[in-house]
Amino acid sequence: MADIIRLLPDHVANQIAAGEVVQRPASVVKELLENAIDAKASEIKLIVKEAGKTLIHVIDNGFGMSETDARLSFERHATSKIQAAEDLFNLCTKGFRGEALASIAAIAHVELQTKKEDAELGTRIKIEGSKLIIQEVIATPTGTSIAVKNLFYNIPARRNFLKSDAVELRHIIDEFQRVALAHPDIKLVLYHNGNELFNLPKSNNRQRIVNILGGKTNEKLVPIQEDTDIVKISGFVGKPEFAKKSRNEQFFFVNNRFIKSPYLHHAITAAFEGLLKEKMQPSYFIYLEVNPETIDINIHPTKTEIKFDDEHSLYAMLRATVKHSLGQFNIAPVLDFERDSNLDTPYNYKNKQAAIPNIQVDRSFNPFADEKKTFGNTTTAPRYTNYKKESTEGWESLYVGLESQSNSSQFSTENIEFESEAVTSSLFTNEEPRETLTYQLHRKYIVSSIKSGIVIIDQHRAHQRVLYEQLLRNITVSEAVSQQLLFPVKFTFSTSEIALLKGVKESLENIGFMFSDITDDTIELSGIPSNISESELQIIIEQMLNDFQGEIPDTGFSQTDVLVKSLAKSMAIRTGKKLEVEEQQALVNNLFACKEPSVSPFQKTIFITLSVDDLDKKFI
Repeated sequence: MADIIRLLPDHVANQIAAGEVVQRPASVVKELLENAIDAKASEIKLIVKEAGKTLIHVIDNGFGMSETDARLSFERHATSKIQAAEDLFNLCTKGFRGEALASIAAIAHVELQTKKEDAELGTRIKIEGSKLIIQEVIATPTGTSIAVKNLFYNIPARRNFLKSDAVELRHIIDEFQRVALAHPDIKLVLYHNGNELFNLPKSNNRQRIVNILGGKTNEKLVPIQEDTDIVKISGFVGKPEFAKKSRNEQFFFVNNRFIKSPYLHHAITAAFEGLLKEKMQPSYFIYLEVNPETIDINIHPTKTEIKFDDEHSLYAMLRATVKHSLGQFNIAPVLDFERDSNLDTPYNYKNKQAAIPNIQVDRSFNPFADEKKTFGNTTTAPRYTNYKKESTEGWESLYVGLESQSNSSQFSTENIEFESEAVTSSLFTNEEPRETLTYQLHRKYIVSSIKSGIVIIDQHRAHQRVLYEQLLRNITVSEAVSQQLLFPVKFTFSTSEIALLKGVKESLENIGFMFSDITDDTIELSGIPSNISESELQIIIEQMLNDFQGEIPDTGFSQTDVLVKSLAKSMAIRTGKKLEVEEQQALVNNLFACKEPSVSPFQKTIFITLSVDDLDKKFI
């Protein structure tokens, strides 16, 4: 039998390795940004086209590479950060994976330009599908410029699995923000299709958070700080009143590397116990510094999961630190209004003491004294000098004769006439009293009678179905009713959330939202749908953004479907709300006027029926 085991060619091995390193364009962004940071760059520019599918270009002003290093960087298992296996447990750098550039070059067109500071000329290398096309000497600035074009051009199946541009761009922004939050001392700029999305100057941690998430974030942050022999904890947590349902503002950094840790996340939520509403998530930006020898960061291909030597101690310290900061600092809501200068103390009275009032008392005044008695020769209480007390003598005479008059005929109720309304006959003389056709059970279900028995309806799911079809019809025909607001309302969101709102702006306008202004971090609404109250507006928009954060569908019907489902879920009446009989009957009538009354937009049963035979069987 012939031998069947053989070595894979290098280009095939590189493509297989690319499956671990590069899942989507955001993976390339992460690797290239980390390499730029390891090169000690102080300014990094990221240029993206078509969400990274066409171009990912990273330019830095780091120390660059020599001609030999530039060529070797594209070889498998080539790295400048590991020399022995023990180095894996004492890593202080970012991109140490030896297959990164080799894997990227195997599935894309890569062009590298680099120059060291002490060199006169730099190097240009062009590789397509692991094949070296050009290597030449050029004049280029100090640092490295690497452009990745046509990602997955030679693996069409992988390219077909990529999501829409909106989804892939959101993942790129997530990676960009994680790197930016971990390194506030580096200037970072992001361009997408020629538009500048982020321009983050050098700053500290707090300013970097505000620059990314918007100016209103500053008042939401509570600083935390703790130094121990095991870990050094710093960063910020959000005030409980600003908690959201989404987890978009939750960041852990260990030695300036973003990680995901459900175990440490539980420590934060335990510290917020009793301070958050149900299903609300706290915001936090926490930086941990530990000994590199006490962690293992190579247990996951993307290096976002870390194994700690002493997780229990770290859990307790983190929980205690956050709890202490929430108690130490003022976590009450901040009043956001302009100070009224009319309430300020005038300068002439600023340093003056309050004068003690002069109280004058007429000690000779007696309210029970006889009216003929006059006051003495005193001038201390002139306000009482004209006081005159009425005589109370003979008060019994006021009731004389009432007993005899009560028996007289003038007080008899027989002579009292009452005005009565004229009773008009009904339009239909033989009309029977109207019966109640519906009944609300436990403020959750609506019970209604039908010919064959009864139907039990889930009021929340029923209203979801009604709203879903109504909103879908409004978007399709663009005939939604909008109520104008007397005063436009403003809401503050992060840059990525504003980008989401811009993507669905047209669909929201067809539903009834009217945008008067959209900036980089705020939106202003001058009109809202008629069936939405202004008090619920922010909750509905945040819920919609939260639903879109999970997965943004392609433009078209799928995007509209997700939008309408989210709004229907937020606007539907909740379990526990009492409905009047008219409201119950209107909901039942609207439900059975829908095209699909049996299931909710999320494919859950809306109602069940019980026939008379089913009820009879219960009594056998």
